[in-house]
Amino acid sequence: MISLDQNLLENLVAEVEPSTDECCGFFFGHEEGGDRVITKIMCVENSAREKFINFEIASKDYLNAENLATQYNLQLLGVYHSHPNHPAIPSEYDRLAAMPYFSYIILSVMNKKFEAIRSWNLNSNFQFEEESLSITYSL
Repeated sequence: MISLDQNLLENLVAEVEPSTDECCGFFFGHEEGGDRVITKIMCVENSAREKFINFEIASKDYLNAENLATQYNLQLLGVYHSHPNHPAIPSEYDRLAAMPYFSYIILSVMNKKFEAIRSWNLNSNFQFEEESLSITYSL
């Protein structure tokens, strides 16, 4: 299961709602048993040619994410991106670019309004399986 604090979700929504392009970034945290607890996010520039239908993360941004994880003693748990005017379901492009360890959070934004958030990971057959995602509320 993925656990995401409401405040981090609000930050993600504020990033993705106004954009007609796919937005992307990384999320960090730690694992507790089989659960992943997200404690930090890092937005990066979408470097894809067709940003409105795909996302791509530059290698320098990936290295920066690895450095941030080390700096804050966190694990780089995965990647998030938005799907403007599409459901929060991974595309074939998403599957081909995915790595087995990471979780992939997709935020669906319909007509510039956040609609849904879902998380996915690759199984042993390199197909996406949905992970349960819990939104937590801090005091």
